[in-house]
Amino acid sequence: MVDNGSSHRGTKAADRLAAAFPNAVLVHTPVHASWLNQVEIYFSVVQRKVVSPNDFTNLTQVRDRLRDFEDRYNATAQPFQWRFTTSDLDDLLARLDRHTTDHQEESSAAQSD
Repeated sequence: MVDNGSSHRGTKAADRLAAAFPNAVLVHTPVHASWLNQVEIYFSVVQRKVVSPNDFTNLTQVRDRLRDFEDRYNATAQPFQWRFTTSDLDDLLARLDRHTTDHQEESSAAQSD
């Protein structure tokens, strides 16, 4: 997986990768979800589930816990299927508009009392 940076765009990047690693496939992350966000999410999981609390007495314990987590995570991870459609977004935005309008009307009524 690569971000949408200029060094990763187009067929040249895919060709370079295929030449170096014939069984690899270049996959771009969505423009709205940069690779950096994905890395940040992963490391926040590691921080919460692996290195907190920080009760290690040596680096070997850190290494072992990280490796154990990696094995467990890889064994249980499932591909993510995005199911939020543009219709779902339209519905959500309409609900938010109604909610905002309702609260504005309540606020106006309370102020006039």
